[in-house]
Amino acid sequence: MASRADNIASTLSLANFSKATELKNRIWFTIGALIVFRFLSFVPLPGVNPLILSQLYSKTQGGILDLFNTFSGGSLSRMSLIALGVMPYITSSIVVQLAASLHPALVALKKEGEAGRKKLNQYTRYGAVLLCAIQGWFLAVSLEAYGASSGLQAVVDPGMVFRIGAVISLVGGTMFLLWLGEQITSRGIGNGVSLIIMAGIVAQMPTFASNVGQAYSAGDTGSILIISLIVLIVAMILMICFAERAQRRLLIQYPKRATQRGMMQADRSHLPLKINTAGVIPPIFASSLLLLPLTITQFAGNSLNPESTWGKIVVALNQYLGHGKPLYMLLYAGGIIFFSFFYTAVVFNPEETAENLKKNGGFIPGIRPGKNTANYLDYVLTRVTVIGAIYLTIVCTVPEYFLSMTGLPLLFMGGTSLLIVVNVTVDTITQIQSHLLAHQYGDLIKKAKLKGRMR
Repeated sequence: MASRADNIASTLSLANFSKATELKNRIWFTIGALIVFRFLSFVPLPGVNPLILSQLYSKTQGGILDLFNTFSGGSLSRMSLIALGVMPYITSSIVVQLAASLHPALVALKKEGEAGRKKLNQYTRYGAVLLCAIQGWFLAVSLEAYGASSGLQAVVDPGMVFRIGAVISLVGGTMFLLWLGEQITSRGIGNGVSLIIMAGIVAQMPTFASNVGQAYSAGDTGSILIISLIVLIVAMILMICFAERAQRRLLIQYPKRATQRGMMQADRSHLPLKINTAGVIPPIFASSLLLLPLTITQFAGNSLNPESTWGKIVVALNQYLGHGKPLYMLLYAGGIIFFSFFYTAVVFNPEETAENLKKNGGFIPGIRPGKNTANYLDYVLTRVTVIGAIYLTIVCTVPEYFLSMTGLPLLFMGGTSLLIVVNVTVDTITQIQSHLLAHQYGDLIKKAKLKGRMR
């Protein structure tokens, strides 16, 4: 059954959009900020030869760098100032979130409310700077070493000066993206960091369409394959839209209280449990862990003897952990299921939720407050997470299998990318509807005031 807010939102007319001046300004600001992000993705690091770099990057396709390159909108393949994107911040926020659920000091800080949240956000930013500096240093060193071993030197003047300059540039680029994301969140529409990631993924759409068109023109791709590709993308989008909005609502009842008219009234609300509580974290973690050995072997492959023991291990890893291989698909599905349960257990604490309900006088009908409520919440959440893990596994493995069978190198339409794009788009549209709804209520209040003055 739809809520009152959903009913009101469904009756909103886009004719009011032209009158919502503040909303238009927010949308224009968001578009301008994303254009700045795209311009920065084409500014290369000082001391890097872009032409040779593109040749080197083509030899390492299929590893974890492809995943990060997709999220950064191609910035990593061009080695731009924002090559690392916002991934260090995402990693730092996940680590801080995990620590806030396990470390006693951070758990106490998390319970302090707004002040504790600001402190945790500050720790997240410090962690992002540290991770960005470490990743930037290893990226610069690996670029020098890999270029030298391949006979193609992408770095014009290798050495300590280049490494320090690269680290400073990459840290500055990532911090600027975080600042830009905060400006979008406060002065624009939607979550700024999420919109930047989505913009990077969507920026690959022209390349995706061009590759498909060239393959069709050359006769490598048939009409049936293109139609199947379109049908698969549409089906995945519809499935994601349905599953991401699906909830298991638990009825919460509060004791009766006297109203102004002297009547006794009991308040009721719902505790929503999302089908996919973990979001896009499970596929990101699972794919990163699986692609990490492949990336390491790609960088080390040119300097190894294939007949040696380590060389045979490298060949075996590249053979069995490639995209679409049976072992890769099996480990990928298992990793998604594992991280779905693990991350859900971290972000949702049944004991804490049950304790908060007990403090506020709320209870689930038929369930005793306290430990019994926590056990019931854990029981329901476990079964909901089973459905969510199956959904994530299908969304992420079916496109992966399709790409491996067709041979199309289209990471854009991978399950993780589709999840991010659809989730961010739905969230942005919801915020636009909220602004339109607030503008509509504002007009009603103004009309009511005018009628009151006329009387």
